[in-house]
Amino acid sequence: MKRLVGWGAAGAVVAAVVGTEVARRRLGGEDDDLEERLGTGESFKVETDDGAVLDGVVIGVGPTVVLSHCWTGTRDVWAPVAIRLLASGHRIVLYDQRGHGTSTLGETTPTVAKLGADLRAVLETVDARDAVVAGHSMGGMAVLALAEDHPEVTAERVRALVLVSTAGRLTGLLFLGNVAGVVVSNEQVGRLVAGRIGAVFVRPTAGRAISRRHLATTRDGFTTTSAAVRRGFMNAMQTMDLREGMAAINVPTTVVVGRRDILTPTHFSRAIATAIPSARLVEVSGAGHMLPFEAPDLLADLISQAHSNPTEPDAEANAPVGPARSEPSTTVQTAPIPTSGSNGKGEHL
Repeated sequence: MKRLVGWGAAGAVVAAVVGTEVARRRLGGEDDDLEERLGTGESFKVETDDGAVLDGVVIGVGPTVVLSHCWTGTRDVWAPVAIRLLASGHRIVLYDQRGHGTSTLGETTPTVAKLGADLRAVLETVDARDAVVAGHSMGGMAVLALAEDHPEVTAERVRALVLVSTAGRLTGLLFLGNVAGVVVSNEQVGRLVAGRIGAVFVRPTAGRAISRRHLATTRDGFTTTSAAVRRGFMNAMQTMDLREGMAAINVPTTVVVGRRDILTPTHFSRAIATAIPSARLVEVSGAGHMLPFEAPDLLADLISQAHSNPTEPDAEANAPVGPARSEPSTTVQTAPIPTSGSNGKGEHL
Protein backbone atom coordinates (compact mmCIF):
# COMPACT_ATOMS: atom_id res chain seq x y z
CA MET A 1 0.00 0.00 0.00
CA LYS A 2 1.27 3.45 -0.95
CA ARG A 3 0.79 5.57 2.09
CA LEU A 4 1.59 9.24 1.73
CA VAL A 5 0.40 11.31 -1.21
CA GLY A 6 0.96 14.59 0.56
CA TRP A 7 -0.09 16.98 3.27
CA GLY A 8 -2.74 19.37 2.06
CA ALA A 9 -2.79 23.11 2.36
CA ALA A 10 -5.84 23.47 4.56
CA GLY A 11 -3.81 25.46 7.07
CA ALA A 12 -1.35 24.97 9.89
CA VAL A 13 -2.05 22.66 12.77
CA VAL A 14 -3.91 24.49 15.49
CA ALA A 15 -1.74 25.49 18.41
CA ALA A 16 -2.77 23.83 21.64
CA VAL A 17 -4.02 26.98 23.33
CA VAL A 18 -5.89 28.28 20.30
CA GLY A 19 -7.44 24.91 19.52
CA THR A 20 -8.58 24.44 23.08
CA GLU A 21 -10.20 27.87 23.18
CA VAL A 22 -11.99 27.30 19.86
CA ALA A 23 -13.32 24.00 21.14
CA ARG A 24 -14.52 25.46 24.42
CA ARG A 25 -16.36 28.28 22.70
CA ARG A 26 -18.17 25.83 20.45
CA LEU A 27 -18.96 22.95 22.77
CA GLY A 28 -22.58 24.05 22.98
CA GLY A 29 -23.19 24.37 19.24
CA GLU A 30 -24.17 21.54 16.91
CA ASP A 31 -25.06 23.61 13.86
CA ASP A 32 -21.66 24.24 12.30
CA ASP A 33 -19.71 21.98 10.00
CA LEU A 34 -16.93 19.89 11.47
CA GLU A 35 -14.13 22.05 10.09
CA GLU A 36 -15.70 25.21 11.50
CA ARG A 37 -16.39 23.76 14.92
CA LEU A 38 -12.97 22.20 15.40
CA GLY A 39 -10.90 24.99 13.91
CA THR A 40 -8.48 24.88 11.00
CA GLY A 41 -6.55 21.63 10.75
CA GLU A 42 -3.95 20.20 8.45
CA SER A 43 -5.40 18.05 5.70
CA PHE A 44 -3.79 14.91 4.35
CA LYS A 45 -4.49 12.35 1.65
CA VAL A 46 -3.48 8.71 1.45
CA GLU A 47 -3.37 6.84 -1.85
CA THR A 48 -3.74 3.08 -1.57
CA ASP A 49 -2.33 0.40 -3.84
CA ASP A 50 -5.77 -0.20 -5.40
CA GLY A 51 -6.34 3.43 -6.27
CA ALA A 52 -8.46 4.62 -3.34
CA VAL A 53 -7.67 8.08 -1.99
CA LEU A 54 -8.45 8.62 1.68
CA ASP A 55 -9.17 12.17 2.81
CA GLY A 56 -8.40 13.23 6.37
CA VAL A 57 -7.46 16.04 8.72
CA VAL A 58 -5.24 16.45 11.80
CA ILE A 59 -6.35 18.98 14.39
CA GLY A 60 -4.74 20.12 17.62
CA VAL A 61 -1.60 19.35 19.58
CA GLY A 62 -1.17 16.74 22.28
CA PRO A 63 -1.58 12.98 22.72
CA THR A 64 -2.84 11.48 19.46
CA VAL A 65 -6.33 10.05 18.99
CA VAL A 66 -7.32 8.44 15.69
CA LEU A 67 -11.07 8.10 15.04
CA SER A 68 -12.53 5.64 12.51
CA HIS A 69 -16.19 6.04 11.56
CA CYS A 70 -19.14 3.77 10.77
CA TRP A 71 -20.81 2.32 7.68
CA THR A 72 -22.51 5.06 5.60
CA GLY A 73 -21.06 7.68 7.92
CA THR A 74 -18.33 10.25 7.57
CA ARG A 75 -15.80 11.69 9.99
CA ASP A 76 -18.57 14.10 11.06
CA VAL A 77 -20.01 11.26 13.15
CA TRP A 78 -17.07 11.65 15.54
CA ALA A 79 -17.38 15.47 15.78
CA PRO A 80 -19.07 15.63 19.23
CA VAL A 81 -16.32 13.43 20.69
CA ALA A 82 -13.51 15.11 18.77
CA ILE A 83 -14.42 18.58 19.94
CA ARG A 84 -14.35 17.43 23.56
CA LEU A 85 -10.98 15.76 23.09
CA LEU A 86 -9.62 18.88 21.44
CA ALA A 87 -10.79 20.91 24.42
CA SER A 88 -8.89 18.59 26.75
CA GLY A 89 -5.65 18.95 24.78
CA HIS A 90 -5.48 16.09 22.27
CA ARG A 91 -4.25 15.80 18.70
CA ILE A 92 -7.19 14.47 16.68
CA VAL A 93 -6.89 12.49 13.45
CA LEU A 94 -10.12 12.12 11.46
CA TYR A 95 -10.57 10.57 8.03
CA ASP A 96 -13.32 9.32 5.76
CA GLN A 97 -13.37 5.58 5.09
CA ARG A 98 -12.90 4.55 1.46
CA GLY A 99 -16.05 5.18 -0.55
CA HIS A 100 -17.46 7.46 2.16
CA GLY A 101 -17.50 11.22 2.47
CA THR A 102 -14.68 12.72 0.42
CA SER A 103 -12.65 9.49 0.10
CA THR A 104 -12.79 7.41 -3.08
CA LEU A 105 -13.52 3.68 -3.17
CA GLY A 106 -10.63 2.19 -5.10
CA GLU A 107 -10.73 -0.58 -7.68
CA THR A 108 -11.03 -3.72 -5.55
CA THR A 109 -14.00 -5.29 -3.80
CA PRO A 110 -14.57 -3.73 -0.37
CA THR A 111 -13.39 -5.83 2.57
CA VAL A 112 -12.88 -5.23 6.27
CA ALA A 113 -9.26 -6.28 5.83
CA LYS A 114 -8.85 -3.39 3.39
CA LEU A 115 -10.23 -1.02 6.02
CA GLY A 116 -7.65 -2.29 8.49
CA ALA A 117 -4.89 -1.72 5.93
CA ASP A 118 -6.25 1.77 5.26
CA LEU A 119 -6.11 2.53 8.97
CA ARG A 120 -2.51 1.35 9.07
CA ALA A 121 -1.71 3.74 6.23
CA VAL A 122 -3.38 6.63 8.07
CA LEU A 123 -1.32 5.92 11.20
CA GLU A 124 1.88 5.89 9.20
CA THR A 125 0.98 8.96 7.15
CA VAL A 126 0.36 11.15 10.21
CA ASP A 127 3.21 9.42 12.08
CA ALA A 128 0.95 8.48 14.98
CA ARG A 129 2.85 7.41 18.08
CA ASP A 130 1.43 6.16 21.35
CA ALA A 131 -2.03 6.77 19.88
CA VAL A 132 -5.43 5.74 21.13
CA VAL A 133 -7.31 4.35 18.13
CA ALA A 134 -11.10 4.34 18.41
CA GLY A 135 -13.57 2.89 15.95
CA HIS A 136 -17.35 3.05 15.81
CA SER A 137 -19.35 0.19 14.24
CA MET A 138 -17.64 -0.59 10.91
CA GLY A 139 -14.81 1.62 12.14
CA GLY A 140 -14.41 -0.71 15.11
CA MET A 141 -14.12 -3.61 12.68
CA ALA A 142 -11.36 -1.68 10.91
CA VAL A 143 -9.57 -1.28 14.26
CA LEU A 144 -9.84 -5.01 14.95
CA ALA A 145 -8.50 -5.78 11.46
CA LEU A 146 -5.60 -3.41 12.10
CA ALA A 147 -4.69 -5.09 15.38
CA GLU A 148 -5.01 -8.62 13.98
CA ASP A 149 -3.47 -8.17 10.52
CA HIS A 150 -0.80 -5.57 11.37
CA PRO A 151 0.41 -6.39 14.89
CA GLU A 152 3.86 -4.88 14.33
CA VAL A 153 2.42 -1.48 13.39
CA THR A 154 -0.05 -1.70 16.25
CA ALA A 155 2.75 -2.42 18.73
CA GLU A 156 4.84 0.45 17.35
CA ARG A 157 2.16 3.13 17.11
CA VAL A 158 -0.86 2.27 19.27
CA ARG A 159 -1.21 2.76 23.02
CA ALA A 160 -4.79 1.52 23.39
CA LEU A 161 -7.93 0.60 21.46
CA VAL A 162 -11.50 1.77 22.03
CA LEU A 163 -14.11 -0.32 20.20
CA VAL A 164 -17.56 1.30 20.07
CA SER A 165 -20.79 -0.43 19.02
CA THR A 166 -19.07 -3.04 16.90
CA ALA A 167 -18.63 -6.76 16.26
CA GLY A 168 -16.07 -9.30 15.19
CA ARG A 169 -18.62 -11.48 13.41
CA LEU A 170 -22.18 -10.54 12.45
CA THR A 171 -24.26 -13.62 13.14
CA GLY A 172 -27.95 -14.13 13.74
CA LEU A 173 -29.07 -10.73 12.44
CA LEU A 174 -31.95 -11.13 10.03
CA PHE A 175 -31.79 -7.53 8.83
CA LEU A 176 -28.33 -8.19 7.39
CA GLY A 177 -29.66 -10.82 5.02
CA ASN A 178 -30.08 -10.65 1.28
CA VAL A 179 -33.34 -8.70 1.44
CA ALA A 180 -31.68 -5.93 3.45
CA GLY A 181 -28.80 -5.93 0.99
CA VAL A 182 -31.18 -5.33 -1.89
CA VAL A 183 -32.89 -2.52 0.02
CA VAL A 184 -29.74 -0.60 0.94
CA SER A 185 -28.35 -0.92 -2.59
CA ASN A 186 -31.47 0.59 -4.16
CA GLU A 187 -31.04 4.19 -5.32
CA GLN A 188 -34.76 4.82 -4.86
CA VAL A 189 -34.42 3.96 -1.17
CA GLY A 190 -31.71 6.59 -0.88
CA ARG A 191 -34.00 9.19 -2.43
CA LEU A 192 -36.84 8.26 -0.07
CA VAL A 193 -34.60 8.45 2.98
CA ALA A 194 -33.44 11.90 1.86
CA GLY A 195 -37.05 13.03 2.18
CA ARG A 196 -39.53 13.04 5.01
CA ILE A 197 -39.13 9.41 5.97
CA GLY A 198 -35.44 9.92 6.66
CA ALA A 199 -35.83 10.60 10.37
CA VAL A 200 -38.13 7.59 10.75
CA PHE A 201 -35.63 5.41 8.88
CA VAL A 202 -32.63 6.28 11.06
CA ARG A 203 -34.36 6.86 14.43
CA PRO A 204 -34.06 3.18 15.53
CA THR A 205 -30.27 3.47 15.39
CA ALA A 206 -30.33 5.52 18.59
CA GLY A 207 -31.51 4.86 22.11
CA ARG A 208 -33.77 6.93 24.30
CA ALA A 209 -32.65 10.37 23.12
CA ILE A 210 -30.80 11.87 20.17
CA SER A 211 -30.81 15.38 18.71
CA ARG A 212 -32.48 16.21 15.42
CA ARG A 213 -29.13 17.51 14.22
CA HIS A 214 -27.51 14.12 14.80
CA LEU A 215 -30.37 12.25 13.18
CA ALA A 216 -29.93 14.48 10.15
CA THR A 217 -26.19 13.72 10.07
CA THR A 218 -26.95 9.99 10.23
CA ARG A 219 -29.53 10.29 7.44
CA ASP A 220 -27.25 12.41 5.26
CA GLY A 221 -24.41 9.94 5.63
CA PHE A 222 -26.65 7.17 4.32
CA THR A 223 -28.04 9.16 1.41
CA THR A 224 -24.69 10.57 0.27
CA THR A 225 -23.01 7.16 0.28
CA SER A 226 -23.61 5.52 -3.09
CA ALA A 227 -25.85 2.47 -3.25
CA ALA A 228 -22.97 0.38 -4.60
CA VAL A 229 -20.75 1.33 -1.65
CA ARG A 230 -23.55 0.66 0.83
CA ARG A 231 -24.07 -2.82 -0.59
CA GLY A 232 -20.36 -3.53 -0.99
CA PHE A 233 -19.52 -2.82 2.62
CA MET A 234 -22.62 -4.57 3.90
CA ASN A 235 -21.40 -7.67 2.07
CA ALA A 236 -17.95 -7.14 3.56
CA MET A 237 -19.34 -7.01 7.08
CA GLN A 238 -21.57 -10.02 6.52
CA THR A 239 -18.66 -12.17 5.38
CA MET A 240 -15.95 -11.04 7.83
CA ASP A 241 -14.90 -13.17 10.79
CA LEU A 242 -12.39 -11.53 13.13
CA ARG A 243 -12.97 -13.81 16.10
CA GLU A 244 -9.97 -16.08 15.69
CA GLY A 245 -7.38 -13.33 16.00
CA MET A 246 -8.81 -11.56 19.03
CA ALA A 247 -7.03 -13.66 21.65
CA ALA A 248 -3.68 -12.51 20.24
CA ILE A 249 -4.44 -8.79 20.68
CA ASN A 250 -2.33 -7.57 23.59
CA VAL A 251 -3.12 -3.86 23.43
CA PRO A 252 -5.22 -2.42 26.29
CA THR A 253 -8.76 -2.37 24.93
CA THR A 254 -12.02 -0.76 26.02
CA VAL A 255 -15.21 -2.11 24.44
CA VAL A 256 -18.31 0.13 24.65
CA VAL A 257 -21.88 -0.74 23.70
CA GLY A 258 -25.34 0.74 24.22
CA ARG A 259 -27.81 -1.60 25.85
CA ARG A 260 -30.48 -0.51 23.34
CA ASP A 261 -28.28 -1.14 20.32
CA ILE A 262 -30.28 -3.15 17.77
CA LEU A 263 -27.63 -3.05 15.02
CA THR A 264 -24.73 -4.55 16.96
CA PRO A 265 -26.41 -5.79 20.14
CA THR A 266 -24.58 -6.24 23.43
CA HIS A 267 -23.69 -9.89 22.89
CA PHE A 268 -21.29 -8.90 20.11
CA SER A 269 -19.37 -6.55 22.40
CA ARG A 270 -19.42 -9.06 25.24
CA ALA A 271 -17.88 -11.63 22.92
CA ILE A 272 -15.09 -9.20 21.94
CA ALA A 273 -14.38 -8.22 25.53
CA THR A 274 -14.26 -11.88 26.53
CA ALA A 275 -11.90 -12.84 23.71
CA ILE A 276 -9.34 -10.01 24.02
CA PRO A 277 -7.24 -10.66 27.15
CA SER A 278 -6.67 -6.96 27.89
CA ALA A 279 -10.24 -5.82 27.34
CA ARG A 280 -12.81 -4.30 29.64
CA LEU A 281 -16.46 -3.79 28.75
CA VAL A 282 -18.57 -0.68 29.30
CA GLU A 283 -22.31 -1.07 28.71
CA VAL A 284 -24.29 2.16 28.40
CA SER A 285 -27.82 1.97 29.74
CA GLY A 286 -30.42 3.76 27.63
CA ALA A 287 -28.14 4.20 24.62
CA GLY A 288 -28.41 2.72 21.15
CA HIS A 289 -25.95 2.29 18.30
CA MET A 290 -24.92 5.91 17.69
CA LEU A 291 -22.82 6.39 20.81
CA PRO A 292 -20.64 9.20 19.40
CA PHE A 293 -23.86 11.23 19.26
CA GLU A 294 -25.60 9.78 22.30
CA ALA A 295 -22.76 9.67 24.82
CA PRO A 296 -19.92 11.92 23.59
CA ASP A 297 -18.82 12.93 27.09
CA LEU A 298 -18.47 9.30 28.14
CA LEU A 299 -16.53 8.32 25.02
CA ALA A 300 -14.21 11.32 25.34
CA ASP A 301 -13.57 10.39 28.98
CA LEU A 302 -12.87 6.75 28.12
CA ILE A 303 -10.47 7.75 25.35
CA SER A 304 -8.70 10.20 27.66
CA GLN A 305 -8.42 7.50 30.32
CA ALA A 306 -6.96 5.13 27.74
CA HIS A 307 -4.23 7.68 27.13
CA SER A 308 -3.49 8.53 30.74
CA ASN A 309 -3.99 5.18 32.40
CA PRO A 310 -4.64 2.31 29.99
CA THR A 311 -5.56 -1.01 31.51
CA GLU A 312 -2.48 -3.16 31.30
CA PRO A 313 -2.90 -6.47 29.48
CA ASP A 314 -3.33 -9.51 31.64
CA ALA A 315 -0.30 -11.74 32.13
CA GLU A 316 -1.84 -14.22 29.72
CA ALA A 317 -1.90 -11.61 26.94
CA ASN A 318 1.69 -12.31 25.97
CA ALA A 319 1.32 -16.06 26.33
CA PRO A 320 0.41 -18.42 23.47
CA VAL A 321 -3.18 -18.12 22.32
CA GLY A 322 -5.48 -20.16 24.53
CA PRO A 323 -9.10 -20.31 25.69
CA ALA A 324 -10.89 -17.01 26.10
CA ARG A 325 -12.05 -15.76 29.48
CA SER A 326 -15.53 -16.82 30.47
CA GLU A 327 -16.59 -13.29 31.50
CA PRO A 328 -15.11 -9.85 30.75
CA SER A 329 -14.68 -7.10 33.31
CA THR A 330 -17.88 -5.05 32.90
CA THR A 331 -18.90 -1.53 33.91
CA VAL A 332 -22.43 -0.22 33.41
CA GLN A 333 -22.94 3.49 32.67
CA THR A 334 -26.14 5.43 32.13
CA ALA A 335 -26.19 7.54 28.99
CA PRO A 336 -27.19 11.11 29.86
CA ILE A 337 -29.36 12.98 27.41
CA PRO A 338 -26.83 15.12 25.52
CA THR A 339 -26.99 18.78 26.49
CA SER A 340 -25.32 20.19 23.39
CA GLY A 341 -27.43 21.10 20.41
CA SER A 342 -30.64 21.44 22.40
CA ASN A 343 -31.67 24.56 20.54
CA GLY A 344 -34.22 24.64 17.74
CA LYS A 345 -32.19 22.47 15.38
CA GLY A 346 -30.97 20.14 18.06
CA GLU A 347 -34.01 19.28 20.16
CA HIS A 348 -34.07 15.71 21.29
CA LEU A 349 -36.39 13.00 20.05
